[in-house]
Amino acid sequence: MRKVLILPLVTLFILQSFAQVEVRNLLCDYRINPLGIDNKLPGFSWQLVSASRNIIQTDYEIKLRSGKELLWETGKVHSGQSVQVMYTSKPLNPGKKYNWQVRVWDNSGNVSGWSEPGSFQTGLFNADGWKAKWIIPGFKEDALRASPLFRKTFTTTRKVIGAYAYITAHGLYEAAINGQKVGDAFLTPGWTSYKKRVQYQVYDVTSLIKKGGNAIGVTLGSGWYRGVIGFGNNINVFGNDIALLMQVNIQYSDGTADWVVTDESWKSSTGSIVYSEIYNGETIDARKEQTGWTEPGFNDSKWLPVAIADFSKVNLIATENEPVRKHETFHPVKIITTPAGEKVIDFGQNLVGWVVMKVKGKAGDKITLSHAEVLDKKGNVYTENLRNAKAQDTYILRGGETEIFEPHFTWQGFRFVKIDGYPGEITADNFEAVALYSDMKVTGTFTSSNSLVNQLQHNIQWGQKGNFLDVPTDCPQRDERLGWTGDAQVFSRTAAFNMNVHQFFSKWLKDVAADQQNGAVPFVVPNVLGKNDVNSAGWSDVCTIIPWNMYLAYGDLSILQNQYASMKDYVESIRKVTNENLWNTGFHFGDWLFYRPEDDNDGRAAVTDKYLIAQCFYAQSTRLLLNAARLLNETADVNTYSELLEKIKTAFRKEYLTPNGRLVSGTQTAYVLALNFDMLTDSLRPQAAKRLVENIKSYGYHLTTGFLGTPYLCHVLTRFGYTDIAYKLLLQETYPSWLYPVKMGATTIWERWDGQKPDSSFQTPGMNSFNHYSYGAIGDWLYRDMAGLDTDEESAGYKHVKITPHTGGGFTSAAASLETYYGKLSSGWTVEKGKTVYTIEIPANTEATICLPAANTGQVSESGKPVTEIPQIKITGSANGLVIMELGSGIYHFTSGDF
Repeated sequence: MRKVLILPLVTLFILQSFAQVEVRNLLCDYRINPLGIDNKLPGFSWQLVSASRNIIQTDYEIKLRSGKELLWETGKVHSGQSVQVMYTSKPLNPGKKYNWQVRVWDNSGNVSGWSEPGSFQTGLFNADGWKAKWIIPGFKEDALRASPLFRKTFTTTRKVIGAYAYITAHGLYEAAINGQKVGDAFLTPGWTSYKKRVQYQVYDVTSLIKKGGNAIGVTLGSGWYRGVIGFGNNINVFGNDIALLMQVNIQYSDGTADWVVTDESWKSSTGSIVYSEIYNGETIDARKEQTGWTEPGFNDSKWLPVAIADFSKVNLIATENEPVRKHETFHPVKIITTPAGEKVIDFGQNLVGWVVMKVKGKAGDKITLSHAEVLDKKGNVYTENLRNAKAQDTYILRGGETEIFEPHFTWQGFRFVKIDGYPGEITADNFEAVALYSDMKVTGTFTSSNSLVNQLQHNIQWGQKGNFLDVPTDCPQRDERLGWTGDAQVFSRTAAFNMNVHQFFSKWLKDVAADQQNGAVPFVVPNVLGKNDVNSAGWSDVCTIIPWNMYLAYGDLSILQNQYASMKDYVESIRKVTNENLWNTGFHFGDWLFYRPEDDNDGRAAVTDKYLIAQCFYAQSTRLLLNAARLLNETADVNTYSELLEKIKTAFRKEYLTPNGRLVSGTQTAYVLALNFDMLTDSLRPQAAKRLVENIKSYGYHLTTGFLGTPYLCHVLTRFGYTDIAYKLLLQETYPSWLYPVKMGATTIWERWDGQKPDSSFQTPGMNSFNHYSYGAIGDWLYRDMAGLDTDEESAGYKHVKITPHTGGGFTSAAASLETYYGKLSSGWTVEKGKTVYTIEIPANTEATICLPAANTGQVSESGKPVTEIPQIKITGSANGLVIMELGSGIYHFTSGDF
């Protein structure tokens, strides 16, 4: 009888133990169940989930299988690591699917159950894995370069249990099997430095292949590879060919396999896409559509054989970043007849993507969609800022039933669309706008009690969505859309909060390294401008700043390992051209698009010496290289660059600083960079910060900074005790300010502080994008200082987090949350009747240092109890108006104020 009672109690205890910690959200090489990874020794990540406080992983165990075969088991490993635990057994095989599970032990002795299985499939690893041949059209192209079609039929007689397609192209591709699109990605294979790196994608196409007859159809577009890109109608930058490489591995239930590959047996033709360019748009003539051409029963007797091309396969790489996919859809908020008589649809949001149109009309009816970001002061469509980009999609009807049109190999940046030639009435039901951007997971949120600041955050997010389209572009609408390095580096930390840009930047940084020229970094990557357009301060520093920011955000040491040679070569490329450790040579963009007072006659114009800026960034890149060298145990380099950094700073002070601490350029940017990059001695920093504040006051609490000074402005103010001034700048509503565009109706970040002037006229059309994320870098201050979520250089990737909220500015609340690799991290505050309530969430397997404003510990409580009475919270200090605490995972509700 006693045994009968004991067994249920034991069972209940075991169940309770299992319930206290769970393992979820498995990642392989930072992705969910990835297909086609190039890494023979991948890494595994997971999250601990528990309702208890102070949960830390003490041990883990991983099992990896191929089918039912157990290939690797770690046994119980004593470690708290739960992000990118590396596979350590024999190298994996190419093109193979694997499954893995993990379980963990926590610091209370609880063991989780085994996780749900995660999976991954390896890529081809090298050129030997390709059985296919490059094929090109077997016909002479016309002047408009109509999109070629490629077709192949095949038969299966056995039961298919798995089928995987490997595809790439010179140009862009869309593939279909038996009439169904392969995958949900667009603009594949993406944009890389094609001569050195061409991506391929892997798709699970098991469900698309049927027993009996099958057909594959692939359409190509010129895209970045050979289309118009860069300035001056530049074409064929990477080649003038257009080519396809594809193979499908079909696995049968009897253990056999087949390969369907591009070779001499394929056929080629053209179809309805008669013209397609990124800047100019796409023309589709539905009368030329070859209906059913991707299905097995189609008659292709008039199609021509393809030709075989001897293109390299050595430069083929698996895709590591997220592809471009469709996201939000927008329906018209207004249909306008402008003063000029134009029919215009307003979608209410400046977005990047295309319009899907339904229409019914006669054969030959021609409809043109012209895209624009804004209307002019009269209410007419404004397109001058597009420069030479036509940004038009043209559709010619087949006639008969309702037809649906959308582009394939182009995109536009727009809010407004002018419709010409539409037969019948233009109605909202027949048009929708689709947003396209790299499929990065949304990770960050921010909200506050100020509606204008909330709209600013919205604009920051949409500036990122619109410009993170496989590469970080400068603008999505005009004849540019290039990977400008300066824009990317100033925004990278803000970007890493709003979305998971880990893989996005990891891929692009490899192209930065590929395009370096003797260490010098191009202005744009991939480099389509030329070999002389390299090494401008703040732009070329992308190769040190972004790797470091990604390390801080994700704790991924491999980014620093992969980019270390690039970082070092860049610093050395500067050192070669310095004079007595001064970088005072070469072309520099300087503090790009800074505020220029038109009637400034008192000598205080916001013009910052470009070489002063260069010296600051030279120091910062050397410091970040030094940081990386320490982490990577590059001992000789630690010594070399420690000495070099001191020489750079000494040269700066000798050249640009008076004995009393005044900089030769008295601008906001000069003082911001000097303070942010620690160019001044400790004793001179307070007076420099004061000079910065006086300058801001002299402009009526307006900023005057450009691309390079703006990201650090409010951070410097907060660091040196002037958060009240940072708030004044944030809340300034008149030009120049962050909220001026918001007040003018912006839905994205503008390129210029006054892209549209108070009288509704426009800045110079030669450079006036209304979707340009650089000034959105203020988001980093909102998240790290206002809400208080900050990284720790000693424990990157939010394994240990610093939380120091800064109230002020008349705000009654602010809150930010971030989905880290460990789970949800959040910090928010609300001001109520003289007290401030802080709600903080720390994910399991991490720890935090919390600094709350209070005169002493007696003014801080948690969930209604004095903080000194809560054993899970360790108080480590109380000084300078802050109470400092160390705590582990859990949800906490602190109150600060008089009780």
